[in-house]
Amino acid sequence: MTIETVFSSLKDYLLKLNDEQKIEAINKIKLFLHQISPFKNEPIDCVLWVKQNQVVANDYNPNVMSPTEKRLLKTSLIKDGYTQPVVVLPAQQNKTKQLQWQIIDGYHRYLLSKENALKKRINNYLPVTILDIKNNTMSDQIATTIRHNRARGQHQVAAMSDIVRDLSRLGWSDKRIGDELGMSQDEVLRLKQICGLAELFSKRHFSEAWTVK
Repeated sequence: MTIETVFSSLKDYLLKLNDEQKIEAINKIKLFLHQISPFKNEPIDCVLWVKQNQVVANDYNPNVMSPTEKRLLKTSLIKDGYTQPVVVLPAQQNKTKQLQWQIIDGYHRYLLSKENALKKRINNYLPVTILDIKNNTMSDQIATTIRHNRARGQHQVAAMSDIVRDLSRLGWSDKRIGDELGMSQDEVLRLKQICGLAELFSKRHFSEAWTVK
């Protein structure tokens, strides 16, 4: 059997399906190929199309986009198409028992997909690539999101400060916070100062220059 014969049989099979069945079948084929791919450890090796209502936003992303950048992204998506998938993690099942995917990176690409200009073209679907995080805790998800978009976007300082506070309360050291989020120790300290919570500095030793007489 040649690869051309496989393609021919596969084509005959797919042409008998409706669009939704075809997308589901192609996703299964991609997942199968991904499992035996030399690049199976790279998430981008497998991009799937999932229904928009199966994708949910997270509530901790401090990344913001200016109106100008948002318009440019929309124009790019309309004229060039989706060239980058939305990065997701498996979430929970919704009321209809469908598996949901939580956004790690690509919130604005997801948001724009709901607008009429794109919604109809991509038939209420969204391209996603799935991360494989072994320790899928909330703090790990937050760190992954920030690593993905920190270099590209602008973060609201207050939101970043809240995240540093939350990670500190979860027991993360300043060094781990800095290492995981790509920050210097000075950046971590400044964000803690913005929180203004004494508990964040309980183990820090200050020089006498900080003393107010």
